[in-house]
This record gives sequence, structure tokens and C-alpha cells, in this order.
Amino acid sequence: ADEVAVLVLDTGTRRTLVDSAYEHRRSDCERAADLLGVASLRDAASDDWRRLDDDRLQRRTRHVIGENQRVLDTVAALAAGDVVRVGALLDASHASLRDDFEVSSPALDAMVEFVRAQPGCLGARMTGGGFAGCCVALVDRRSTAAVTGAVMAGFRAPNAQPTSEPTRVLTA
Repeated sequence: ADEVAVLVLDTGTRRTLVDSAYEHRRSDCERAADLLGVASLRDAASDDWRRLDDDRLQRRTRHVIGENQRVLDTVAALAAGDVVRVGALLDASHASLRDDFEVSSPALDAMVEFVRAQPGCLGARMTGGGFAGCCVALVDRRSTAAVTGAVMAGFRAPNAQPTSEPTRVLTA
């Protein structure tokens, strides 16, 4: 995968007072596992989330099951040198983190959308604990400088989530 670079894009936002949100996600996952009769959601079958009656638990479970599969699919895509597939899996992961697990934020969603609109970006997703912070983007190596420049010049976190630090980009 020498033809791609991984960019870490810092929105400049930071999490505050979200300990209870993390606890709620953990509690939801434990409850869903109990209802499904598995020790952990990693032991659930791909469509087990459909057996749950609670919409929130369905979404949390669908995210965990799907994310585990996306990790396996990413490993296979990387082994095959299919960076386009890896980008699509990053995009799917962000959508699931945003919609099903509900740990994204306005700034993270805006950064992912902004970087995805740049030529040469193959995919992007939030990273870390969520609710603020950074996203990662997979970018065609030849586009790294242009994408970095576009983010630095054009990205501004939404007013709904004030920044504490300036936007930064790290390349790996």
C-alpha cells in the first residue's frame, strides 16, 4: 500500500463531560449480549441484532457486529492490496459510528465530509473515543499535499462545537 498515505486530521475539538455516554454504550452492549445469550457481542452472529426488540440496542449491536466484520474485511483488503475497498470500509465505519453507535460529533462529521470531497481521498472515519477530536483519511499519496492544504485552508469546525485548538494534519 505504498501508493496511499494515512492522514490524521485533528478538528481542534475536545471531549468534555462524556463519561456517562461511554458508560451508556458499554451498558447497552452488555444488555444486548445478555438478551442474545452470548458472553460478548463479538460472539453474536451477523444478523443477531434483528432479534432485539429495542431500536437503540439493535443499532448498538449492529454497529459492533458490523465493525468486527469491517476489521476482518479491511485486513483481507489490505492483504490483497485493494486500497479502494479499504477506503469504502472506512466510510462505512464512520457512518455506523455516527448513526448506530452515536459517538461522532458535528465537527467529526464535517471533517469526514470535507476530506471525502477532496480529490484523492479514498475514505475517512472518526478515530479515538469519539464525540470530538480526530479522524483518519486514506489518501492517494500523490494527493497528500493537496488534501492537507485544502483541509488546513478550508476546514472550520461547526459553531455547534467550539474548537480549543487549531486544525492540524499528520501524515503517516
